[in-house]
Amino acid sequence: MINNNDIKKSFNKKKNFWEIDKIKEGFKKFFNENNRYPTATEIDECSYLPASRTLQRRFNGVVGLRQALKLDITDFTKGKVRSEKAKNVNKRAYTLEKNIYDFLNKKFGVEFVHREYFFSDDHRTRTDFFVYHKHGQFSVDVFYPSNKHNFIGCLNSKMRTYRSDVMMQYPVIFLQMNENLKREDIDKVLINKKNKLRSDQQVMCYEEFKNFCSKKTSNTVI
Repeated sequence: MINNNDIKKSFNKKKNFWEIDKIKEGFKKFFNENNRYPTATEIDECSYLPASRTLQRRFNGVVGLRQALKLDITDFTKGKVRSEKAKNVNKRAYTLEKNIYDFLNKKFGVEFVHREYFFSDDHRTRTDFFVYHKHGQFSVDVFYPSNKHNFIGCLNSKMRTYRSDVMMQYPVIFLQMNENLKREDIDKVLINKKNKLRSDQQVMCYEEFKNFCSKKTSNTVI
């Protein structure tokens, strides 16, 4: 059985060096836990693997390390691996958005929930859902960050999108759907961000979003 402390002891501080056998053990451990090998971002976040900078110096990056370890897949950004990943992402996105759409329809009524709502005719200023309730409106932008690092990138991208005047007319919910992301980690990211959310912008997890919606009064169809 691989011990995290034993792996860390193989790190020679004077030479800033990890033995290849210990790195291989770390990769095997990650594979056993996740049924796949780690990406570059996950390597940096993994306590029993060296920093990606170390891999860059020794192996010319993560791809070079995978080649040195003689893994079947050396580059996760190309070919069949990338294609399968895109297919899985699209399938997950469709399922998540359908579930949210069904939830919103049940709460507010199909007449008051707009899916793929365009704020203008340029077909770029769009939001996933636009909802009317008795006392106003709000928009919902759904995303599934794979980890905290990815969450930061996704949120920054969405905040840039929602900077235009036409997109800032209504409150917006950035709805992150990864249940493994803890609220305290999200709050730390938001606190440390230089570019803060506006007062009418919120990041929510799904349970928080459902609670938010439960406090809104639906319109009545005449």
